Amino acid sequence: MSLKSTDINVGDEYAEVIVNDLSRTQLVQYAGTSGDYNPLHTDELFAKEIGGYPTVFAHGMLTMGMTGKMLTNWVGDGRLKTFGLDFRTQVWPGDTLTATAIVSEIIEENGEQVVKADVTTSNQNGQVVAIGYASAILD
Repeated sequence: MSLKSTDINVGDEYAEVIVNDLSRTQLVQYAGTSGDYNPLHTDELFAKEIGGYPTVFAHGMLTMGMTGKMLTNWVGDGRLKTFGLDFRTQVWPGDTLTATAIVSEIIEENGEQVVKADVTTSNQNGQVVAIGYASAILD
């Protein structure tokens, strides 16, 4: 299933909880999958004593990957054309994140209908942890 141009309008919003109570295990699993073994993400003592953080925190690309999954859930597999995020603050173990896409434009590009959206990912306190953009081909 994919999003059809008749299904959306500028200003429409799609939101999804992308992680509920992020666990340290998920951080370690992502480190193993991505090959990013920076100890700020997995080693409590290092994060506190060397990094000066209160605890370990999520990889930015983990947040981006989860946000991207929300986008493909919304527009359908193989439809995403562009996607970018700026990271605003750390994501901590225990955080619940919600990603939101708001339709900013629907255009024709190279003979295809394309939706453009503003994307934000926020934690359970409403704090924006990432902000960006996406575009996707519509049916």
